[in-house]
This record gives sequence, structure tokens and C-alpha cells, in this order.
Amino acid sequence: MDLDTFFGSCERLGNSKLEEIPLIIGGGDRGVVASCSYEARTFGVRSAMPIKMALRLCPQAKVMKGDMELYSKLSHDVTEVIQEKAPVVEKASIDEFYLDITGMDKFYGGYKWSNELAQSITRETGLPISFALSVNKTVSKIGTGEAKPKGNLEIPENRVRSFLNPLSIQKIPMVGDVTFQLVSRIGVRNIQTLSEMPAEVLQRMIGKNGIDIWKKANGIDNNPVEPYTERKSISTEHTFSQDTIDIPKLKSILIGMVEKLAFQLRSEEWLTSTVVIKIRYANFDTETKQCKVPYTSADHTLTKTVTDLFDKVYQRRMRIRLIGIRFSGLVRGTYQINLFEDTEEMLSLYQAMDRMKIRYGFDAVMCCAGATFKPNNKSEILKRKL
Repeated sequence: MDLDTFFGSCERLGNSKLEEIPLIIGGGDRGVVASCSYEARTFGVRSAMPIKMALRLCPQAKVMKGDMELYSKLSHDVTEVIQEKAPVVEKASIDEFYLDITGMDKFYGGYKWSNELAQSITRETGLPISFALSVNKTVSKIGTGEAKPKGNLEIPENRVRSFLNPLSIQKIPMVGDVTFQLVSRIGVRNIQTLSEMPAEVLQRMIGKNGIDIWKKANGIDNNPVEPYTERKSISTEHTFSQDTIDIPKLKSILIGMVEKLAFQLRSEEWLTSTVVIKIRYANFDTETKQCKVPYTSADHTLTKTVTDLFDKVYQRRMRIRLIGIRFSGLVRGTYQINLFEDTEEMLSLYQAMDRMKIRYGFDAVMCCAGATFKPNNKSEILKRKL
């Protein structure tokens, strides 16, 4: 189940004047599109597109900054409706849900039950939602995309291949622009052609994900629907071997801790709204301070918040034995959503850094202010000579 143009639908709930007009959720002349209505999409506008480009394509569009608190609340309302009725629910993102209703068709009819649930969601929250009912998560997700807007599909097992075959390979989860361009060079553009390739050839072309993509193209996905549990927070602490009062060192470590936690937020698709810092003095007295922030997972926003909190909480000028950071008030979402006032360049920078961290490890690239460098032998020798 996938809520249709979720951010735009949320905005339209409280303002009927926004109905049936091109709507862009984003912000700033140099910001990016977080979401857009179907009316805007007909002009070629899409998510992650620079606002300036979107307005060139659709100059009559209305641009709104967005309200993550409203979106989070309405997402929670939808989740409650689904969890009350469905046996197993996995919340994949702020507006997307997987349901396992295996066995219910024997007593009620899976499609009829799903259709009535969709109607209940719209009736109780006012939000339009689409769904696709099929044999696994991959086919259901692709089907939901084809059913939108406000559509429903049932794809039984004997129709999976005929449904998937004519679709573009870009409909497959995990297939991005880079993969599409790579396989397009050898004439592979639809799912049927991809599914008929030897899996080993695809793996050699695009790496370890090749086998998984080949399976998805053949309608194979054995991943279960994981029951949804709300994560409350993520945190980290650092205990010093020797108590310290070195402020630059403390702030450098805090920056490194923020960078690791922010990367974890983005990797797991979380946004945080509450930042907490903790310090423990040499005499074991512990103090904490927290503040609310607009939903984010961006390093530069969280780093400034953490260092400001540290300056406020550290007032006793006593040696410190432990520092800690906790991000709470989590909601599902990606950091693109929150960078309304940031630039396209900043968004691209985060994406590039995250790709390097995922491929080569977290330490492959990091902020200098939070990095701890160990001198190599040459630098040690040079230092001794000097």
C-alpha cells in the first residue's frame, strides 16, 4: 500500500484551493523538489529535481516549503488504521506499507479485504492510497506504482510474468539511473529481456546486486514482511581513558560522533527531531541538554546543534570522563526531504559521500574536523629530525 503524492495530499487536506493545481513541495531558489503532485509531473517535474528547473518546466506550479510534523502525524494515523486491521504490517517508509495477509483469502477474499482497508484509510484520514495484491513484496511494489493514482491491482501468481515483462527495467526496485544506462547499452530496456539474460552475465556486468535484480525481474522475492516496530532513538557514547578538559578535542570527537549517527540515519532512512547531548564529569556527575530541530539527517545541521548544546551544558570547567549524543523523535524519511533550504550541490555532496562510505567503508571520507589522524612513519621521522 502506498499513499498517493503523500506530502501534497497532506497539504491539500487543510486547503481545498490546492486541489487540481500543480503543487511542488520543496523550497529555496537553489533547493530541490521533495515531492510533487501528479499535475506537476505531467510537465516533467520529479523528486530531487532542482526547484529552478522544476519551475522552468511548470512555471504555474505552487511551491510550498513543507511541514514534516504534519506529515509524520498523518503517517502515524494511517499506520494505526492499518495495524488495527492487518495481521502483519511492515512500514517501509513514511508513506509505504507492506502487508502479509496470507490465508485471509480462504475466509474473506484478499482483494476485497484490501480494497475495504484502502477505503477505510481514505475515509478516516482523508488521504488517497493505492495498493497491489500479489505473491511477494517486489511484484506488489511494482504493481502499486502501476496502479497509481487511487488505483488497485491484483496480480495472481500465474500472471506475474505477463505483468512484469513489458515494463521498463527502471520499475524494478534497486535499478537506478546508472544501472539502467549500463544495461541499456546492450539493448536491455524491458524486464522480459533482463529476465532472459543469464544471471551470471548480469552479475559480471553490474556487480553483486546482479543476481538480486535478475531474481526480481523473474518475479522472485522470498523476503518476508517484517513486523513493524517503532524505533525510538539512536545514540552513541565515548568514554575517555583519561579525563580531559581539552575543548577542541571534545568538539572534534562530537563532530565525528554526529557524522557516524547521521550516516546511520540516512542509511536506515530515518529523520530526527530531537537532539540530546550528555556529559559526565570526573566526579561522575552527569548532565544532559536537549533541543528540538526540524526533521533532518544532515550532518551540518546536527553538528551545529550538538556543538551549541555542548557550549550550553558544559559550564563547570571540570574534567570530563564521558560524552554522548542521542537522536530521538525519529520518523521514516530520507534526508532529501529535509534539505528544503539547502542547495542542489549540498544534496549531491551528501549522496556522493554516502555512496563512498557504503562502498569503501565509513572511514573512506569524512569531515576533517571530526577525523583523528595517526601520523605515519615518515611524518614521525621528520618530526624527530625537526
